[in-house]
Amino acid sequence: MTDFELPEEFDEENIISKTSIKREMHELQALGKRLTELKRNQLEKVPVSETLKKAIEESARITQREATRRHMQYIGKLMRGEDAEAIQNAVDLFDASSKAFAQALHSLERWRDRLIEGSNDCLTEYFEEHPNADIQHLRQLVRNAKKDVKNEKNTGAAKKLFKYLRMIDDMDNEVDA
Repeated sequence: MTDFELPEEFDEENIISKTSIKREMHELQALGKRLTELKRNQLEKVPVSETLKKAIEESARITQREATRRHMQYIGKLMRGEDAEAIQNAVDLFDASSKAFAQALHSLERWRDRLIEGSNDCLTEYFEEHPNADIQHLRQLVRNAKKDVKNEKNTGAAKKLFKYLRMIDDMDNEVDA
């Protein structure tokens, strides 16, 4: 009998178990399933290849259980060639229970409060960070929200301001993608 000798470049620390490989594949497949549940306009904001995008769109027309299972495996296979971390981050922004979604909303709420309570310096700072914003429209929304606070009324001006800030944020995210 001959002894089995390991090559010199063999490194025990870099061995990946079959179980961890399977776990990673199941995670990619689960992420692919979440992609199939997104709306079309949300899917446009996720950084995926055209092949994966077509496979996700095709999954909507597959109804048979076994065919759906096989197609999810195919999507999982396509996910191996994608940047899973970037996709996960983009999907988390649509998931209301995710930390990223909450952070984005809190950031917008802070901007709204700063604009209402602050001076023109806050507006200038916002315009520098968000050049897509319509200056006149934003000034009008801020003016109306300040008037509500001053008169202790709630006409919905702060809510309109928040919606506009969210729209600007979405536009900026589309430009970045």
